[in-house]
Amino acid sequence: MFEKVLIANRGEIALRIHRACREMGIRTVAVHSTADNDAMHVRLADESVCIGPPPARESYLNKAAILSAATITGADAIHPGYGFLSENADFAQMVEEHAIVFIGPTADHIRMMGDKITAKQAAASAGLPCVPGSDGAVETEEDALETARAIGYPVLIKATAGGGGKGMKVARDESELKEAWRLARSEAKASFGNAEVYMEKYLQRPRHIEMQILADNEGNVVHLGERDCSLQRRHQKVLEEAPSPALTPELRTHIGEVAREAIHRLGYRNAGTLEFLFEDGRFYFIEMNTRLQVEHPVTEAITGIDLVREQIRIAAGEPLGYTQADIRFEGHAIECRINAEDSQTFVPSPGRVEGYHAPGGLGVRVDSGLYSGYRIPPHYDSMIAKLIVHANTRNEALMRLRRALDEYVIDGIKTTLPLHGRLVRDTDVIAGDYDVHWLQKFVDGM
Repeated sequence: MFEKVLIANRGEIALRIHRACREMGIRTVAVHSTADNDAMHVRLADESVCIGPPPARESYLNKAAILSAATITGADAIHPGYGFLSENADFAQMVEEHAIVFIGPTADHIRMMGDKITAKQAAASAGLPCVPGSDGAVETEEDALETARAIGYPVLIKATAGGGGKGMKVARDESELKEAWRLARSEAKASFGNAEVYMEKYLQRPRHIEMQILADNEGNVVHLGERDCSLQRRHQKVLEEAPSPALTPELRTHIGEVAREAIHRLGYRNAGTLEFLFEDGRFYFIEMNTRLQVEHPVTEAITGIDLVREQIRIAAGEPLGYTQADIRFEGHAIECRINAEDSQTFVPSPGRVEGYHAPGGLGVRVDSGLYSGYRIPPHYDSMIAKLIVHANTRNEALMRLRRALDEYVIDGIKTTLPLHGRLVRDTDVIAGDYDVHWLQKFVDGM
């Protein structure tokens, strides 16, 4: 097992990784920008190294600075968390070349799944069902028109190197397609330095269902059930739950086994998430995240398995030590992502936290680096906390979540706590009757 792990991230996920390491008897190194001098993970880590000024490109995305920090402190391994360099194949390769273990999949698998076209081709070859669409990149307007005629409108144009909704446009007819194709390419180029786009059939009322998997170095693979991440605003997840209220036990077993078999065929290792759109009883693969997910706590709640601990164990060469038959799903869990944003305009609200009180009680978990007096910097993602509840049933989980949201106090800044308070009291959410387009309509109508 490792003696020292460098955490190449910040905020709540850096603190989450630190906690798992500490429980395993592993020392931690926190790297940080000057904006994060007073961050909680920096204060709690065994060692800390400042790697640059606030802009992420000069600190948290600075590969050389992070590798230097690992070398100087004698770290055995690097955990990238999520975001930043977590799905950067070049970084993973550089880490391994420096005789340091990258806690995650191989660089080849990150590279394969990082490009949406190669990911879709790999998924299809591994037996996963895919959304009807182009076989590869759509290079010209004529190609786009021909593909749309073949799969039928509406269609979705997506950046091959995309994520977070950037470089993604919907076209409902030929006239919209021409403009959407140009805009998607322009946005993809500006956001990712790559104008390449592809096309898929646009599903009308799908749910976003993802399957968590773990795979060791000996070919053992298990799935830890699904998460429903359909409540999204501008393709950004807001609330997630497990299990999905839309799946029957039979559908859950089916997609779980399909996912396990695909991962086994791909020879993948460590934690990963297969993401699907689900509509009319059918699953369609859309992408794979080769890292820990923001919403991993809901899976931990219903399985009792510490995903970060398992990532570390697998990276250290240890086998899973259990089979699919050993996995048990207990109760229901829901997670709210709390952002430092105005809950109506969604304008970021960085600043000083004047007062802070986290909810508690049975089945309540808060992942956050906040404390009273902490100043939230304006340079990074606005997510500042995750509130997770677990209960025996979905209805009990919703009741517990309402209570926890009412208890949660973050003074001095604006947050999305009021939005979550409205969501958990909405009749559609209570009934579990929503799709990936529902929340945007809800927000637009506020």
